[in-house]
Amino acid sequence: MYLAQRSIQGGREVYSIRVPLTDLTGILIVPNPDDVDEDNRRVNERHAQDFGAYLRNPRWVAPALLVRDAGGCTFEPMPGSNGKVGYLTVPWTDSGLSMILTIDGQHRVLGVDLEIKRIASAILAIDRALAKGGLKDDRIAKYEQEKVALLAEMNRLKEESIGVDIYLEKDGALARQMFVDVADNARGISAAVRSRFDSSKVANRTLDQVTKHALLKGRVDMEQDRMTRTSMHLIGAKHVADLTRGVMFGITGRTSKAKEAALEDREVVATVLDFLDCITDAFPDLAAVAEGDLTPQELRGRSLLGSVGMLRVLAAVYRNLRAENVDTAAITAYFRTLAPSMGAPVEEVSIWRKDSKTSPSFEEDAYAPVMRQQNLGYIVEAVTAWYKKR
Repeated sequence: MYLAQRSIQGGREVYSIRVPLTDLTGILIVPNPDDVDEDNRRVNERHAQDFGAYLRNPRWVAPALLVRDAGGCTFEPMPGSNGKVGYLTVPWTDSGLSMILTIDGQHRVLGVDLEIKRIASAILAIDRALAKGGLKDDRIAKYEQEKVALLAEMNRLKEESIGVDIYLEKDGALARQMFVDVADNARGISAAVRSRFDSSKVANRTLDQVTKHALLKGRVDMEQDRMTRTSMHLIGAKHVADLTRGVMFGITGRTSKAKEAALEDREVVATVLDFLDCITDAFPDLAAVAEGDLTPQELRGRSLLGSVGMLRVLAAVYRNLRAENVDTAAITAYFRTLAPSMGAPVEEVSIWRKDSKTSPSFEEDAYAPVMRQQNLGYIVEAVTAWYKKR
């Protein structure tokens, strides 16, 4: 029995409740990745596992699940509430009375179930190890400490809840239409917006400080992920994050959570600003943009430096050379030697077309390199090697 608010949406009665996480798999059928519900899509177990792992974050957040009831729930309104507030009785899934099916939230349901089972399994394994005996005192103490932490996690899941909106809909065909309508009207956030608000990544946390650099200030699109030829912006917020990852971790931008956690934000900001100083000093066109003498549109019309791909290449080359203890002044001087070759469109006699390592990544008359990760990696390897051959 749950305290519920009754409302109307799309002509249907809707009951909004808050459900403890440990109750969730009692009132909703846990989806099976190997058995697709005919009224829903196949569940991706990896995605569900990721949500379960996310629940370990004490500041987790998730929207309400949308489910439909074919007639199994009963609502008892409170006196004086005009039928808007009351108690909703929801049958347990193993009672034989449950008629509730998930419309939106299958991965969250499975993720909660997997996380609860993970904790329970870990507690059971510790109990079995302790029951066998023969352990040293320090090992016993470690097991007991781990068990206390696991029990605390389980108790937290019992205390924390998630919203569930239950739509009263007996018609199966209309219920399937609800799923389609929800999917069609959902709008995911762009990578640019994620870069602005997702503080779990250092490249995103440092975004505001990095975009204060003279080259970027007022020239970063905070909403869009793609830069068109006519855009007044130089790059998007996502691309700033890409540059930061390139400077810190290389062209793939991948690193371990442990390494990322070890970085201090101010260290990252200082390094990225140093890179931006480097390319602004090395390339006259970027200096002109920073000074307001050249617009991003004009830059894209005449230079490879107007492409996000080339900027990412420079960021990764900078990272490679700094990792080999080449100082910023030397890198800046090296980049200056590349400035005459940054003209666009790319001509057949360009160094980018003449070098066998880079030629597959630059089409003739192109204004940007081929943006596949592999191609950008080839360019980074070549440009880094050119420095060593000088």
